[in-house]
Amino acid sequence: MKPPESLEFTEKSVEGKLPVSSPKSVREYVIALLRRRRTLFLSLVGLNAVAAAASIVGPQILGDLVQGIGEGVDVSYVNKAALVFLGALLVQTVFTRWARIRGAILGESVLADLREDFLTRVVALPPGVVERAGTGDLVTRTTTDVDRLSWAVRLAVPEIAIGLVTATLVFAALVFTSPILAMSWLFAVPVIVGATRWYFKRAPYGYRHEMSSYAAVNAGIAETVDAGRTVEAYRLGGARVQRTDNAIKRWVGWERYTLYLRNVFFPSIEISYALPLAAVLAMGGWLYVDGQVSLAQVTAAVLYTQMLIEPVDIILMWYDELQVGQASLARLIGVHDVPDPETDGSREPQGSDLHAHDVRYGYREGKDVLHGVTMDIEPGDRVAIVGPSGAGKSTLGRLLAGLHAPRMGTVEMGDVALATLPTETVRKHVALVTQEHHVFIGTLRDNLLLARPGASDTQLWEALGAVDAAEWAHALPKGILTEVGTGRQKLTPAQAQQLALARLVLADPHTLVLDEATSLLDPRAARHLEQSLAAVLDGRTVIAIAHRLMTAHDAKRVVVVEDGLISESGSHDQLVDADGAYAALWRSWRDED
Repeated sequence: MKPPESLEFTEKSVEGKLPVSSPKSVREYVIALLRRRRTLFLSLVGLNAVAAAASIVGPQILGDLVQGIGEGVDVSYVNKAALVFLGALLVQTVFTRWARIRGAILGESVLADLREDFLTRVVALPPGVVERAGTGDLVTRTTTDVDRLSWAVRLAVPEIAIGLVTATLVFAALVFTSPILAMSWLFAVPVIVGATRWYFKRAPYGYRHEMSSYAAVNAGIAETVDAGRTVEAYRLGGARVQRTDNAIKRWVGWERYTLYLRNVFFPSIEISYALPLAAVLAMGGWLYVDGQVSLAQVTAAVLYTQMLIEPVDIILMWYDELQVGQASLARLIGVHDVPDPETDGSREPQGSDLHAHDVRYGYREGKDVLHGVTMDIEPGDRVAIVGPSGAGKSTLGRLLAGLHAPRMGTVEMGDVALATLPTETVRKHVALVTQEHHVFIGTLRDNLLLARPGASDTQLWEALGAVDAAEWAHALPKGILTEVGTGRQKLTPAQAQQLALARLVLADPHTLVLDEATSLLDPRAARHLEQSLAAVLDGRTVIAIAHRLMTAHDAKRVVVVEDGLISESGSHDQLVDADGAYAALWRSWRDED
């Protein structure tokens, strides 16, 4: 069975915007993880080596016992052999238990390192990269891929390490007992090698596409749910269902393909295990009759051959599990392959003036949203950016906040391009507040401290008061110590917006970009909040992207954006007198109001 041709899709369409690491990168990362935990790993290998060494004592004793009984040994010999056997079994049991415990600790430690690395890297990614990646791909990596990998890391890595040590020592004991009988495994090697090469040549490819197609299903469903009202309004339900059905069909196709691979591989391996056992019995019997080996050697060789099957089977079984884990790991550490923007961490902006020169930017290749925008913002300016929906206002705001780098042109603060500064440096100088806010699980106090970890409770209440949120915060069951977020005290969208603005007050940047930051409040409350914020924001540079033109009325300068270009710029009175695009917007807004 070939990979279903109707389900083939390009690497780009499979993986989306976030990359998937190469096998080489995965190997290097795994080695680096094990180096971090080398003490645990070496202790696991050492403990299991002792357990495996104890396990090979039994077949030797049993072989000698069979030989001795045939030669008429006394009862004391049998008793001594039994005591040695029980002692070896006890040592094997104790050290195997310790090895399993250390293996579980190793698995959990490596998994914890992996999760921390992934979260640290995702948080450090440029926000634009995360946005372009989309919800589905990122959610699948942080949930499904982590779940699948956790199974492999917790069990597969320790089990394979144990299997390798055990198989090595048991095979060494078999060779030491009878080199000629050890050659019986030559009957199994061609089948095992052939089946393994066939399987592992196809399995990574199949598992990778299986999980990528599952991510596509997740992405499609998430997008449909998020845009449910739009889907209903434009009667797109049928098209979205068909799209989801097609995505599920691709996913099921890859599931069937990987199932076919397993159905061929595992029966082939099971057959290969019977070959050396049959060979050692046949060869052992013939060589014993011929006088070339003893009965003790034949007995021990049969037992060692039987013992060798289990660790080999464990290695192959868990190595298959690692293919699923490897595919998930490649997707998880793929975030490390996202190139960081070239930055100069040694520079700081020398001044707070903001300049955009001939800025061009688009979310899709060959389709710009901004078509050569130039504007200068002096320290302390209050600028309102207005214009019709889809004109590029929010895009311009995001570039001025350093969230995206322009495709062409420059956005500079002082004498430094924002695109060349590390994200943390940009955030110290410029803050962006949009109409999309998140309330983290924890107390209201914890949510506020995200902006300034060392702030006192007095400063927190002052920030809440500055955004008209102190009244409802006091009314909460435990004030700012009330648990909020998912499953806790629910904040209204307007309260969440005020919380975001309170964080802004605490962060205290000198330049603010407010993208409809009060849109979730009713007009009267929004007006009151803007007046309250005016005193707090005095002396700071404020760039407000507004759909309520009262914000523009209060601004020192109004910039009108149309079709990705600045069509007008001036004070409110100047633009109304000019009777252009802004005057038309103002009259329309006043009539609606």
